Amino acid sequence: MKIHFLGAAGTVTGSKFLVETDETSILIDCGLFQGIKMLRELNREPLAYKPENIDYVILTHGHLDHCGWLPKLVNDGFTGKIFCTAPTKEIARLIMYDSAKIQEEEAERANKEKYSKHEPAIPLYTVEDVNKVIPLFRVVEPDLDIKITDDIYFSFFYASHILGACSISLQVNNEILVFSGDVGQDDDVLLFPPIKPKKADYVFIESTYGNRLHPNNDPLFDLEMLINNTFQKKGNVVIPSFAVERVQTVMYLLWQLKKQDRIPNIPYIIDTPMGISVLKVFQENRKWHKLNFEECEEMCSMFTLISDYKDTIETIYDKQPKVIIAASGMITGGRVLSYLERYISKPENSVLLVGYQAEGTRGRKLLEGAKEIKMYGKYYEVNASVFLIEGLSAHGDQKDLLDWLSDLTEKPKKIFLVHGENMASDELRIKIQEKYNFDCVVPYLGQVIEI
Repeated sequence: MKIHFLGAAGTVTGSKFLVETDETSILIDCGLFQGIKMLRELNREPLAYKPENIDYVILTHGHLDHCGWLPKLVNDGFTGKIFCTAPTKEIARLIMYDSAKIQEEEAERANKEKYSKHEPAIPLYTVEDVNKVIPLFRVVEPDLDIKITDDIYFSFFYASHILGACSISLQVNNEILVFSGDVGQDDDVLLFPPIKPKKADYVFIESTYGNRLHPNNDPLFDLEMLINNTFQKKGNVVIPSFAVERVQTVMYLLWQLKKQDRIPNIPYIIDTPMGISVLKVFQENRKWHKLNFEECEEMCSMFTLISDYKDTIETIYDKQPKVIIAASGMITGGRVLSYLERYISKPENSVLLVGYQAEGTRGRKLLEGAKEIKMYGKYYEVNASVFLIEGLSAHGDQKDLLDWLSDLTEKPKKIFLVHGENMASDELRIKIQEKYNFDCVVPYLGQVIEI
């Protein structure tokens, strides 16, 4: 068989791994590239393998960089089935519609204000394109063997990371290929620990934090200090957050602080329509996380939930100090831009980053100390304080990833390090070789390997 590394090789985003055999072709994940312009431009390039020749897609989870290219794949000719878990179907649906809506709105704004190089600016895909994807989804329960052909089976197993996320065990002609997807932390506040693979001939493991260990800090204390210090300055705290899982994690931590009277009685606002929708998915899929229905209800009751954009505008111009959680997590688009346009230049305000910031994103630039950032064609001075609570990442760190491999009963034939920038992947490669003596390789984007 051949493995085509069509995304998330040498970079974190754009997850696409094609397994090609004589009888069928299976695409593991179908995500958007995010970050630097060179990567984003790949989203408009035709796939290096004809979509009409792909028979199936199997999704590890519903994040944009794992499912967000599906509308383009379908537009370009894919007509097969898309397998995923029940929460992943709902989250992917929400994320794709949100992505399409943002693209349509940004194209409209670019054409109106004439700041795009393209004339006219057009979205990569539209809401109508997403409508064509939804009927292709097929929901699969974890830990069940699903027969694709006489010689090909797959099953999902729990990966933590976000609601519904699973790793994939794919058996092809008696060879077992394991795709980690994104692996969560063992001590996630909302999700259960990831399940480790037991058997694999070939492993495709993520390496986002392959060269880092999460700090041994107390996120509750860090959050408490930041909010209270900003409140003393009569400022606002803006938390750019991924609408899936991260919003809910931050909500949980704020709820814990509020119950302990450690943070002030000010407005706590969730301004991400998709994040609000994901809360419903959380409540409907309680076997996938630690909170019961009553805890979900109590947690949600302390927040003002905003869906209508006119409420966003009112909130922005409300002068009282407040804490706002708004998408997107890497500040690549969404409601958070509206807040930052107003707040980023004012020194009394704070911006709190709570997850991975990919190369080339506004979040990464803020993290690296940028003095100005560009939004909607204009530059804004960065005078607000910028903080990072890294321990809240939904990704496991180097130790977690090494531990994820610890239950393999036999030595795999090869480990492929994917979903990481080159330095992170290579350092994890060295650590795996040192600890387990496994044969490891870091594939490059576009590489095709025969196994």
